[in-house]
Amino acid sequence: MTAPHINGLREAHAHLFQHGRSIEMVDLSSCSSAGEVIHLLVERARAHDNEPILAHGARPDGWEEPIWPTIAQLDAVSTTQPIIAWCFDYHALVGNTIALSAAGFDHDSPNPLGGIVGRDKAGALTGVVYERAALAVWDAVPEPAEVLRMQMLRAGVTDLVERHGFVEIHDLKAQTWLGPSLAAIAATYRGRVRFRLWPLVTDLAEVYTSHQAWATDEVALGGGKIFVDGTLNSRTAWMLHPYADSQPDHPYGTPMMSASAIEDSIRQCDELGLPIAAHAIGDAAVRSVLDAIERVGPQARGHRIEHCEVIDADDVPRFAELGVIASVQPCHLLYDIEALRRGLPDRLDRVMPLRSLIDAGLIPGEGLIFGSDVPIVRPDPADSVRGAVHRRRETHKPEAAIGKDQALTEDEAWACFGVASSTR
Repeated sequence: MTAPHINGLREAHAHLFQHGRSIEMVDLSSCSSAGEVIHLLVERARAHDNEPILAHGARPDGWEEPIWPTIAQLDAVSTTQPIIAWCFDYHALVGNTIALSAAGFDHDSPNPLGGIVGRDKAGALTGVVYERAALAVWDAVPEPAEVLRMQMLRAGVTDLVERHGFVEIHDLKAQTWLGPSLAAIAATYRGRVRFRLWPLVTDLAEVYTSHQAWATDEVALGGGKIFVDGTLNSRTAWMLHPYADSQPDHPYGTPMMSASAIEDSIRQCDELGLPIAAHAIGDAAVRSVLDAIERVGPQARGHRIEHCEVIDADDVPRFAELGVIASVQPCHLLYDIEALRRGLPDRLDRVMPLRSLIDAGLIPGEGLIFGSDVPIVRPDPADSVRGAVHRRRETHKPEAAIGKDQALTEDEAWACFGVASSTR
């Protein structure tokens, strides 16, 4: 597929530093079993015997036997090096004992607020942790030194700008240090690319206070980011109806925020004249954000819901009515097919209702915008065009399409990546 003539491509949902960092991590995306994962981790451990072993891209739902490597298998790889292998969606990971211990998790640890520590039927750690428990394990790994961090960030930017041709990039979990670092990088492109940053709402005050020192036409503060739920592959996306194969004690997924917390975050952004971007994958999470925006009635414009992978029919028209942008990554449909069919066999008609969103008033490229969520998946816009138009993988037969009535035309799909001339 080739892009039509539009005024540049916009990557509306990226994680620039993590993209650059992931280039140096073990890539597990080609693995089809836990055994293949272990093989690659052993190879890295042998080559880097004094460093943490960091990996990403695992997709157990796509394996014939969708079972993570065990903590015992990881401990057999190394008992001295922390081993962390992320699920491709970065909402679950598996770690060895030393990695979990560094985050304070052992056989007596309760689930942290907003997180799940995986256990077997006997109560022993499996090594798999979800959501805020996964973040705790990751946060226990030392951050790269500043020089290396800048190299990783530059690698991520270079890939998106030079290789994929994006002229506008939105970072949807911007670190507090990202603004001035990106300003230095953007200066080398002489106006060829611009960046919009959405730090976590918990970091927003700090970033807002400093942004006058680094903000330019090329690098600007976009708003604040919150996480309302988890993901489909981890069965932590917050649903209105139970999963067919839910996690124990979490039949509807895992809400990450209360209604009042969502409202408070919207108000905090609005006081600064900024919109909010809310990670909401499940239909219950999407509804909770729409409800909160409706109750608060913020003055700022440009509020966004990120991902919107499942939307109840009653909530589709509310996006246009409330002026909320649907920031969607149709490429995820290509990766989530197994998880969708196993977890939500009765809700497949509600997956990414793109046609209904347009019919209800969202304009492609303005009210409906596309991105990739890189490094969750690769940032090739053609993947999202395929997901939006064909609703299936290239190797699948047409009857395997999910929600084919919600398909867009190629021109509509590319328009969702387009930058309007008035914004350049």
